[in-house]
Amino acid sequence: MGRLLEVEDLCVHFHTFAGTAKVLDGVSFRLDEGETLGVVGESGCGKSVTAQAIIGLLPRPPAEVVRGSIRFGGEDLLRKTEAEMRALRGTRISMVFQDPMTYLNPVFSIGEQLTDVILAHRTPGPPGALGLATRRWNRTETAEARRTAVDLLRQVNIPDPGERLCQYPHEFSGGMRQRVLLAMALAGSPRLLLADEPTTALDVTIQAQILRLLRGLIEARGISVLLISHDLAVISRSCRRVAVMYAGTIVETAEIGRIFRAPLHPYTQGLLRAIPRNVRRQQALEGIPGFIPDLVVPPPGCRFHPRCPKAMAVCREVKPRPVEVEAGHVVRCHLFPGADGGRGG
Repeated sequence: MGRLLEVEDLCVHFHTFAGTAKVLDGVSFRLDEGETLGVVGESGCGKSVTAQAIIGLLPRPPAEVVRGSIRFGGEDLLRKTEAEMRALRGTRISMVFQDPMTYLNPVFSIGEQLTDVILAHRTPGPPGALGLATRRWNRTETAEARRTAVDLLRQVNIPDPGERLCQYPHEFSGGMRQRVLLAMALAGSPRLLLADEPTTALDVTIQAQILRLLRGLIEARGISVLLISHDLAVISRSCRRVAVMYAGTIVETAEIGRIFRAPLHPYTQGLLRAIPRNVRRQQALEGIPGFIPDLVVPPPGCRFHPRCPKAMAVCREVKPRPVEVEAGHVVRCHLFPGADGGRGG
């Protein structure tokens, strides 16, 4: 199994009226061919920004990639032009966004939107096109794309796909709209799928259906997936490995079973304690004290130290380096020898 994606020391800043927000601070991880990697953390920790950086959809300005590399199939995506990235999107890398109603146009039918995506992957349009639905295609191309659209809707388990093509987004339930986005993402047969909170705002039954569908499509197509979620339960059902993110930094990476059995970073331990369990009525849930830091003026040293019950003096001064405690289990924490880079603490 070869390496498909490598993100190394990725730092992204957002220049705002309030100052420069250091949103990503040295993010590093890898993803192998055919693997599903989960990225978990609180809202605002940088999960979606990481995915946007990979697929080249960061808003510039205000976003700026300060340093780092994103290697996909051996090529550094950060060195590619916008035209080159446009050719990659959908065909080699696709993304499923977390709010289907935001990304489906309410004035065009599902069929128009899905067939335009299919046709656009075959004949990319010019930069600055006003919208795929304004493009003109010949009758043969459109008919073939429509047949492909019906097949894609069938693959994502939408009943009566031929009839559904004529309907509009508001006529679909939340779960069905999410399936349409998944069909769009798979239309170009990508090697890598970035799934950004694909089950947000869905009830638990529909969540389970979407995750089961996603797993089946991954196995059938052999694609790699970066699954972003704030829900460890979703990650545990879908991923072999998980990367835990806090305030723009990956603080721990390991196989999912090891994270649940023996979490090493205090933040990971706090996330696991906050999961609701079979408890008595009116028993308060255990949360992580404190607040997410201001990324315009982030804490020095370890960004988690103001909320950490195990913080030491070195945590307030030295940014911890990643330490491989055992094979495949990496943590950024001064509780483990080597995290201070030999400077002591």
